[in-house]
Amino acid sequence: MNQDRIPVRRALLSVSDKTGLVELATALRARGVALLSTGGSARVLRDAGLEVTEVCDVTDFPEIMDGRVKTLHPAIHAGLLGRGPVDSEVMEAHGIAPIDLLVLNLYPFEQTTAREDCTLAEAVENIDIGGPAMLRAAAKNYPRVAVLTDPNQYASALAELEAGEGAFDAATRFALSVAAFERVARYDLAISRYLSAVQGSATTSFPEHLELRLDKVMDLRYGENPHQQAAFYRDPQPAPGALAGFVSRQGKALSFNNLADADAAWECVKTFDRPACVIVKHANPCGVAEAADLDAAYDRAYATDPTSAFGGIIAFNRPLDAGTMATIIERQFVEVILAPAVSEAALELATRKPNVRVIEVPQRRRDSGRGQLDFKRIGGGLLVQSPDDHELAVDQLRVVSRRRPDDAELADLMFAWRVAKYVKSNAIVYARDGQAIGIGAGQMSRIVSARIAALKAEEAGLPVVGSVMASDAFFPFRDGIDAAARVGIRAVIHPGGSMRDSEVIAAADEHEMAMVLTGIRHFRH
Repeated sequence: MNQDRIPVRRALLSVSDKTGLVELATALRARGVALLSTGGSARVLRDAGLEVTEVCDVTDFPEIMDGRVKTLHPAIHAGLLGRGPVDSEVMEAHGIAPIDLLVLNLYPFEQTTAREDCTLAEAVENIDIGGPAMLRAAAKNYPRVAVLTDPNQYASALAELEAGEGAFDAATRFALSVAAFERVARYDLAISRYLSAVQGSATTSFPEHLELRLDKVMDLRYGENPHQQAAFYRDPQPAPGALAGFVSRQGKALSFNNLADADAAWECVKTFDRPACVIVKHANPCGVAEAADLDAAYDRAYATDPTSAFGGIIAFNRPLDAGTMATIIERQFVEVILAPAVSEAALELATRKPNVRVIEVPQRRRDSGRGQLDFKRIGGGLLVQSPDDHELAVDQLRVVSRRRPDDAELADLMFAWRVAKYVKSNAIVYARDGQAIGIGAGQMSRIVSARIAALKAEEAGLPVVGSVMASDAFFPFRDGIDAAARVGIRAVIHPGGSMRDSEVIAAADEHEMAMVLTGIRHFRH
């Protein structure tokens, strides 16, 4: 036999996830491998009719403290760490037998803390102590020991044992060692992040040391530009309802920009209660509308800016039906269509445009991502902030003009404010009857954004007269109000807080406009 191949004669199996355990153990026993196990796993194996030795019989010490202490013993760790001939004399002197294969997955800390009702006490109870120690021991001793940390590894491991006459080769043992160390690192990081978040929520501070761990999902076609390479990584515990949980149903490979724009569209559309459609181009909403059904919502969103909608990202907050899909593919070129679900009939229609990416994002309640940190990369560092998850309530508005907004205007102001939150600063949104009429985004001055919003409305043939205006930050001068009045804006919503608020309010009164202040801004850079 190749000297790089170490035969597996004795295996320790101790798993919290019992998936595939019996099948693996049965195959090992068929090869004459002696099985060593801990309480819960041992019971499962015994119930399956397999001969197994419990760890407590090897250590001559019972499991104590409800299983908290069972494997932290020289008889186990020396069995994993023994270096063959180098340590054979001392192992024989103490009656310690080598362990050639460790099969172990850790207490389900990540799954436990992912539950919304998880308490700190439950989280702490699911911190594994002996498991990581054994994984480190086996992984460190990869020249002699193989280690499996995931049921997904079992099939290939058994195939190699079959091909290798009951042994793993050196390359496999090393690869399994790397996977084990990575698993321990992810586990420790999950614990650190959870406890730091608990501490941070109590102290409203950020941790002194921030460690990030993301799992690679896929390579992307390219980055922001074709000469840049790119990949998509996902948080090990993405917020329920976040784009990271998407499922691709059709279309060519996604690019960096596809996902960035899809995220902008999804985050905006899922905030609406009524059926809604958001069309995004270059990270900015270019069309937003709500209606009684998706087809009407799409039709109104498209009408906001048909030119920019070409090649855009279209997002819906309701399952996508065949009728709406037919309208889209007959009307425009689209890069990505996303919704909480897509009907089979809609998918069948989408096959007419096989390159169009159709993705589903399992939807959860709007605040499912609250508490997660927001990051922005800068040269040599990372800016970290709490998420902009503020949702404005009507009773938080402060009317500062002589004329109060009527009910219809108030509804439109709330709609426009919701859209403005997702428009790049300086952001101006004109809206009426649950539809964005014109959007001005990403300008260096607010007055220019207001002019662009009016220009967009004019190009789309949408009358502005009677519409409302939302601004993501305060108006530094009255010129923005004067410009809005000239095109027929009747009500304005903005944060307030300028040194010239009194002048801005006076301008609104001069034009008989209603003005409400939110007291909060939504810069988006």
